[in-house]
Amino acid sequence: MSKRPRVGVGVIVTKGERVLLIKRKGVHGQGTWSTPGGHLEHGESPEACAARETMEETGVEVANVRALGFTNDVFEESGLHYITLWMTGEYQSGEAAVAAPYEASEVGWYAWGAFPEPLFLPLQNLIRGQGYPPGIELAVSFQQVGDA
Repeated sequence: MSKRPRVGVGVIVTKGERVLLIKRKGVHGQGTWSTPGGHLEHGESPEACAARETMEETGVEVANVRALGFTNDVFEESGLHYITLWMTGEYQSGEAAVAAPYEASEVGWYAWGAFPEPLFLPLQNLIRGQGYPPGIELAVSFQQVGDA
């Protein structure tokens, strides 16, 4: 049986000038910081997946979810390969908290450029401008996230 990439969805949820992050636990990338996200389910739109995963992991409702781009993420150490569909969205309601303790150990709002380390590989790739379409360079300023 050949290995094939899986499809993940990550969502950059903004609240003012801050971004919602989780510290991953019990899943690949354990101990790294990432945005909410997860596997795209059969028949699910990326927008619906982004909203669902954000609510399941953090208790936050997200609005105005839209596509940003994607990253090609190869996890050499675990032999996993993901295509991560990146979405953006705005905080709608809810108190950010660890809503899925088997998936996350911490949740918080962080200023762009002041994220805790280490970062989850897909988020690293996105920030470093290694996404698609070419030219996604989010590390330059937080404002680009809101304007994307």
